[in-house]
Amino acid sequence: MSYDSNNIFAKILRGEVPCHKVYEDEHTLAFMDVMPQADGHTLVIPKMSSRNLLDAEPKALGSLMTSVHKVANAVKQAFGADGMLIQQFNEAAAGQTVFHLHVHVLPRHEGRPLRPHTGRMADHAVLAQHAERIRAALGAGAE
Repeated sequence: MSYDSNNIFAKILRGEVPCHKVYEDEHTLAFMDVMPQADGHTLVIPKMSSRNLLDAEPKALGSLMTSVHKVANAVKQAFGADGMLIQQFNEAAAGQTVFHLHVHVLPRHEGRPLRPHTGRMADHAVLAQHAERIRAALGAGAE
């Protein structure tokens, strides 16, 4: 299957759809998931077009994982998490719903289950506050 340049993440990268940006460098973008399964649920994507990990350019993967590492540490700090869940899905059979390579970064707390993925968007004011907490942690050197 080929890459669809009209997927929602491609539109975010082009500035056609807004997002609650957390981090950006020349190769990656991190932003709040609008249907979070936990407070602080963040997505990290490469700027290079790829459907998923299976067709990604190897050079994009190093930058992607460097950003995942940086963002995960900031999310952990910002939300006082006991641990971090890093998820990445490839193709519909594996649970992928947006066909642009992306990594889910979810803070985990002992005894708190993840919220179900209901398809309902979170309050944008709350997402903006969560993004600010993560940016502040990044600014504090959460590496």
